[in-house]
Amino acid sequence: MTSINQAVQTIAGVAAALPLPNVDTDQIMPKQFLKGIDRQGLSKGFLHDMRFDAAGQPRADFVLNQAPWASACFLVTGPNFGCGSSREHAVWGLREMGIRCVLGTSFGGIFSDNCIRNGVPALVLPAAQIERLMALAQNPDRCTMTLDLSAQTVHTPADGQSLRFEIDALHKEMLLSGLDAVGMSLTHAPHIRDFETRYLAANPWVVAPTAQETAHGSLL
Repeated sequence: MTSINQAVQTIAGVAAALPLPNVDTDQIMPKQFLKGIDRQGLSKGFLHDMRFDAAGQPRADFVLNQAPWASACFLVTGPNFGCGSSREHAVWGLREMGIRCVLGTSFGGIFSDNCIRNGVPALVLPAAQIERLMALAQNPDRCTMTLDLSAQTVHTPADGQSLRFEIDALHKEMLLSGLDAVGMSLTHAPHIRDFETRYLAANPWVVAPTAQETAHGSLL
């Protein structure tokens, strides 16, 4: 089976706030970082133009360049985060940066799917809850939280609250098992092989003849 880097059970740590709306995948991972097919160096590309100035120096006023948010594993986002093109590099860079969970009121559809396929829960929550989490994330003394995927809860120690979130059952299983889409399909391998055997037995004509069968005229 193919797997993502690690299964998601619980995530605990610092949350950073990025309240900007409509942050698209070109901003999340600019085009100059799309030259490779692996993930090497993509952490630098993540939100590159927000994190660095024209000279390549870190912007001191950007949240992910400040303590304690430089080590954030949660990102609380503005609406429609990840809209735009389908580039999977955006999620690769996000993961390489250390972000293990994103929370917002809405996400770009393909971006959300890419998150799940790469082991990053993309959780959609009501606006009031995101507003509360955003306020906590902006306070360096109150910005930690804990995700319990099995229980489907996010706990914020600073105010002692826990909220429950909804997640597609298949996506939850993928994350808990540490499997990507191919890996999840292969969990059904015995059923797939059984179907294939029965189908080909009933429809032998769908299989191309071998050279030997053709030479002996077995199809005549």
